[in-house]
Amino acid sequence: MDTMTDDLYRDITDFAHDTPSWFQHLAEVWTELGLLLFGVLFIVAWWRARRGDPRALAVAVLAPLATAVAYVCSELLKSVIDEERPCRAVSGALTPLVECPPHGDWSFPSNHSAIAGAAAVGLALAWPRIAALTVPMAVLMAFSRVFVGVHYPHDVAVGLVFGAVIVFLLVRVTTRPVARITLAMRGSSTGVVKWFAGPGPGRGRGRAQVPAPAQAPAPQPPAPQPPAYDPAAYDPPTMTIRRDDTQRPY
Repeated sequence: MDTMTDDLYRDITDFAHDTPSWFQHLAEVWTELGLLLFGVLFIVAWWRARRGDPRALAVAVLAPLATAVAYVCSELLKSVIDEERPCRAVSGALTPLVECPPHGDWSFPSNHSAIAGAAAVGLALAWPRIAALTVPMAVLMAFSRVFVGVHYPHDVAVGLVFGAVIVFLLVRVTTRPVARITLAMRGSSTGVVKWFAGPGPGRGRGRAQVPAPAQAPAPQPPAPQPPAYDPAAYDPPTMTIRRDDTQRPY
């Protein structure tokens, strides 16, 4: 008996066969090229974080590691559920655009989608501004697995969420201890370790920038003092002050 996901799979694969050949080849390439692009973005995010605080570098390092953990968990889940690929199980479906994986390479969840969802969230945590790129990339990669005919729609939907949740939880839980390790690595005497951890914020070419000493304020001139009272200078009859001509400047 056909299910809703079977019907949706047939609709998507029918649409795929109606698209131009160049678009079909683009979808075939994107299912694998997207993974490579995520790897390049991981490297760029790490390089940017080398001059950030230890927490930023910790997140950038944890993002690809957590993505690898998400892939392993997806593979373990796939081996337990044992769902047959739709390119063999769905009756009346058109031939997939790529070769149908062999029996035993199960369908649920989609490993590609789990990696894409994990990478998108990991990069968004390490480099928030790039989320507008990584999230659409992950969705397109997941859709491409159905488009080429090797996964059900529910395979890729669950894979996306599964990978994203695992990475989010792992990064949140382990960022603080990894940040401590990063800080220790920056103080290491081993060159490779220090290079990997980076100079950190406020440093140039591995050396700290020493702030210039603060300058002492300029001395202020003394405030004028009122003249001292001299009883001898007061002339009672005239109620005037006698002028001392001896002090007149010449």
